[in-house]
Amino acid sequence: MAKSIKKNYEDILTAIGEDPSREGLLKTPLRAEQSMKFLTHGYTANIEEVINGAIYHEDVNDMIVVKNIELYSMCEHHMLPFFGKCHVGYIPNGKVIGLSKIPRIVDIFARRLQLQERLTHQIADALTKHLQPKGLGVYIEAKHLCMMMRGVQKQNSEMVTSSMLGLFRKKSETRSEFLSSIKGSI
Repeated sequence: MAKSIKKNYEDILTAIGEDPSREGLLKTPLRAEQSMKFLTHGYTANIEEVINGAIYHEDVNDMIVVKNIELYSMCEHHMLPFFGKCHVGYIPNGKVIGLSKIPRIVDIFARRLQLQERLTHQIADALTKHLQPKGLGVYIEAKHLCMMMRGVQKQNSEMVTSSMLGLFRKKSETRSEFLSSIKGSI
């Protein structure tokens, strides 16, 4: 049987020279296990359950943008957090999605060990699958603690990724409208 996450954290504490039985660390392995389960709960989340039928048939042809969606994820290379904002825009093709569902979809994919590049495309692919929009854009800007706390130690660096699909890729004015609408945020 595999070791529990808690037991692994006890072993890590011992390996770095700490005593997991000292007062301040007694509950740390359990809290770390609970934290890790929360930070990676996207593996067990189900998009269909999150959407819960909140896709509505509407004759809307104008761009819809949800911006400044906070995201928190974990770099899969160092298991350190990265955090930032996600902006999503789409041009409906007869269907719109409930407003709260877009941030929930962002969270499903963010709450996994991730690469920002993959995260951006997973969000775009999931929304495309469920909405079949005329066009869709996902834009993420994030700070990575693996860049800030270790390695190169650059405090002001940010990574920007985007996925532009359909009209957002084909028509530069559509992409420009999306980027302009999130400009104050980026």
